[in-house]
Amino acid sequence: MARRFGEAFEALAGFRGLTIAAINGYAMGGGLECALACDLRIAEEQAQLALPEAAVGLLPCAGGTQWLSWLVGEGWAKRMVLCGERVDAATALRIGLVEEVVPRGQALAQALLLAAGVEKQSPTSVAACKRLIQGAHTQSPTATLVAECEAFVDLFDSQDQREGVSAFWPSARRSGAMRDHGPHACHFVYCAAPRGGRRRLGAARRRLK
Repeated sequence: MARRFGEAFEALAGFRGLTIAAINGYAMGGGLECALACDLRIAEEQAQLALPEAAVGLLPCAGGTQWLSWLVGEGWAKRMVLCGERVDAATALRIGLVEEVVPRGQALAQALLLAAGVEKQSPTSVAACKRLIQGAHTQSPTATLVAECEAFVDLFDSQDQREGVSAFWPSARRSGAMRDHGPHACHFVYCAAPRGGRRRLGAARRRLK
């Protein structure tokens, strides 16, 4: 049973899109672990959060000790797990356990509002960015930076990128967003190749009318 719980929440954490937990009451034990497996957590002001398993001779079995430590640090993880401390929404926000606290009854609406923002992003880019951000938990910045450059190269020639650039330029011309860049916008991108060399991704030169 414990293994199944862990596998379920690992699948949730590994989802390629954005997951948001809307917490409107008591998120304790497995309920909090489910929220911890999500990318973002929105809590209503009356929410209470805890991992009380040690009080009954057990322990969090679905990643709680790990995800909680990444979010709030070792000290607060030990207070919640070893001391059995329950935190309210205000404390959860202060220690980084949740990203936002909203009035009673508004967590789901705020979560859906954030989700609507993700809908405007490229699914391929979101998946790549999420993978890199989560990689910071287990890899050094040096290793992740190489992966970041390689992911950028892969995305640069994707259909999503071409569609996004095509949509951006007319909008930028209308708004004057590129006005300070002069008559031309030139972009040169260099990325570190896996063997230590340098890889020139390309150059684009466009005349803004």
